[in-house]
Amino acid sequence: MTEREKMLAGYLYDCGDTELLSQWHKAKDLIRDYNQTNSADTEEKERILKKLLGGRGKNLWITAPFYVDYGNNIYFGNNCEVNMNCTFLDDNKIIIGNNALIAPNVQIYTAFHPTNAIERFGNPKQDGTFEFCKTQTAPVTIGDNVWIGGGAIIMPGLTIGNNVVIGAGSIVTKSIPDNKIAFGNPCRVMKENTQRKYS
Repeated sequence: MTEREKMLAGYLYDCGDTELLSQWHKAKDLIRDYNQTNSADTEEKERILKKLLGGRGKNLWITAPFYVDYGNNIYFGNNCEVNMNCTFLDDNKIIIGNNALIAPNVQIYTAFHPTNAIERFGNPKQDGTFEFCKTQTAPVTIGDNVWIGGGAIIMPGLTIGNNVVIGAGSIVTKSIPDNKIAFGNPCRVMKENTQRKYS
């Protein structure tokens, strides 16, 4: 099993693996280019997103700056908007449905580390340096017609259901079922989201 396969399967894996580092550097170069592209140059931005992302539907709008780890583990549905300064740590899959609205400064994490420092880093080498810290992952899935408010943080392994609103500044530590409005730290369901469906 390759380190990438371990990563996507949720096993402990080595972030310093040659294949993973190559993909990581490629994504960092692409996202640098995206963030420095003239705002009105939609053709160039489309070209970069096609090379960066794992998949996307129609009408995707991402306002720079935007930050990713690998990029190729991120999948968007149709009619999605990501506002400025969002960070998607896509060490596992981040799957976002149709009609998503993601406000500024939203962070979506799929990676986490052992809480024990020895398990995270292992023993130091003879020269005193450490290996890359050991990492595990869990995917994040976001349904259709979801609005995630500014500054929200979504932790690894969660599902945000369809027709959900996450309030600004929320830290989402548990999955949120369909048709809910949730907010707070930690994020909790506060009420039903009773809205008309698209025809």
